[in-house]
Amino acid sequence: MSDAWLLAHTVIAIVGIVALITWLKTPPIFGLLIGATYLGLATGLGISGTAEALTVGFGDVMAEIGLLITFGVVMGSLLTATNTLQRVIEGLLGLFGEKRVPMVFAVSLSTLFTSIYSDVVLVLTAPLARRLGPRLGPRGVALMGGALTAGIEVGLVFVVPGVGALAVAGLLDVPLGEMFLLGLIVGVPTAVLTMLTFAVLLKRVLRWDPAADELKAPVDDTDEGADDGAGNGGGAGGGAAGSDGHPGAASSTAITTTTVTRPSEERVRQLPLLVSISPVLVTLALIALGALANAFDFPLGPIALLSEPVIAMAIGAGLAHLLAQRVLPRAEVNSAVGKALAMAGPILVLSGLSGSVAEVIGQSGLRDVLAESFNAGFLPPLLLVWLVAAILHIAMGSISIAAITAAGILAPIAGSLGVPVVLIALAACSGALFLPHVSSNFFWMFQSLLNLSTRGTFKTHTVAMSLASVISLPIVLLLDIVV
Repeated sequence: MSDAWLLAHTVIAIVGIVALITWLKTPPIFGLLIGATYLGLATGLGISGTAEALTVGFGDVMAEIGLLITFGVVMGSLLTATNTLQRVIEGLLGLFGEKRVPMVFAVSLSTLFTSIYSDVVLVLTAPLARRLGPRLGPRGVALMGGALTAGIEVGLVFVVPGVGALAVAGLLDVPLGEMFLLGLIVGVPTAVLTMLTFAVLLKRVLRWDPAADELKAPVDDTDEGADDGAGNGGGAGGGAAGSDGHPGAASSTAITTTTVTRPSEERVRQLPLLVSISPVLVTLALIALGALANAFDFPLGPIALLSEPVIAMAIGAGLAHLLAQRVLPRAEVNSAVGKALAMAGPILVLSGLSGSVAEVIGQSGLRDVLAESFNAGFLPPLLLVWLVAAILHIAMGSISIAAITAAGILAPIAGSLGVPVVLIALAACSGALFLPHVSSNFFWMFQSLLNLSTRGTFKTHTVAMSLASVISLPIVLLLDIVV
């Protein structure tokens, strides 16, 4: 089969996946499966060859990221149940003061709690953001909205153990320690610069008007109000897939729906804050230790086992479970673990099917054709990777689906693009942030929970996330010179 036909079938498969998910309301897992099957049959793998590629690709990805994502989600669910997220943010606010509230939100959410699904973090933090916003002046609510966006979504895709970062790293076979260190190098400056730029745009260009950009009707700040927002917006399961779909058409792209319940402070016994957050700190410290040891060729001896990402994540999840048992009834701890396993399932299946797409591309001869296309010199490879992910996000309305699908398409050729594979992963994650709009479930959750008009949601969520995408790209390009 000629190269032109191979490329044509690839385009048809990708467009078909997008059309199935967005226009025909097909769940993403079936859209990816149909697209991968078509690609295998159309490019000559045959029935048995296509079936083998689908299963091999799925299994390879599960071997890479299955336990990582599972342990990460369990840890995030237990931290949510013990009220750790709110306590950390409130502690940071007391330390840095109200004037630095937006930056505190952006940085802390993008680094410390990336294992918690984006929808869950939004439900838990939006009431606090609404209460603090008016204290910052007439643009305070907008600033807090931009901070939530910059923190939550940047952490999701760049910073391990964010599920987007884990999935893309697994699909592209990027060492998790390397993804963690370089993801921090990209993610933290992105969150900070996004907030600084957004504040300037909000004052001089966007012209925030509370009368038009905020809704007049008050929103209940109680736990029930938060639960209603979660139910309205698709819940934690939507976050697993990158906050998919419009509430009015949730069946089109939302993978699952789980109500998020904010824990009541009255019924959660408090441990010292440093102890409560220790699962995250221990996990990240062990992964960082392993990455640094590999980078500097320093032997760790028996400690090397603990620095293996799977073991480090298991230790973090186990520690979170032990701490949760100290402050919560056993039934609630078991419920948190059960919810975590239910939320992890969709993202694992989605990632595995993207691995199936990658395996089909690898076995069909498309690898060389795509590599030649990317190396044709029209645009730098990293910019093309960013563009592929950005287009997928605009079309599908899901950050995680866009990043994971882009990684699946690029996995077979990642090693032949002439740039470090970790930068390809980061470029895909950067592009997947670009231009969220009305096809995203997170967009409507954000609007409801922050009590904004649609115009106000575009000014905050869409602008801030697009800024994060555009700002992170040159940081990734700069790393290409340094790494």
